[in-house]
Amino acid sequence: MDVLIHLFVGLHIIGIAALLGGFFTQMKAMGRGEARFVPAMLHGALTMLVTGAILVGLNQADDHHVNTVKIGVKLALLVVILGLVYVKRDDEKVDKSLFGLVGLLTTANIFIAVLWT
Repeated sequence: MDVLIHLFVGLHIIGIAALLGGFFTQMKAMGRGEARFVPAMLHGALTMLVTGAILVGLNQADDHHVNTVKIGVKLALLVVILGLVYVKRDDEKVDKSLFGLVGLLTTANIFIAVLWT
């Protein structure tokens, strides 16, 4: 079971990398006011959602303690991120503040995962 959990943690990290990497690739365009949500950001957020749900289930099945408040906060942030990216995915330009919010929420989600024990 540990191997399966570690596999999904790796996939979860790949999702985070896709979301944050897509954000970073658009930082220069954000400065010009031409940033857009690239497909990697949507796919990364969806990967995070699916693998995160699977990780919660696997950890509960393996009788590990799951901090449901932490998971709830992370899920809420991810739903906001996913909603913003999904709704604005076809727009040629996204407002700087909205685009920056996605980067901020993604970074906050990472720090919550790492620092909240």
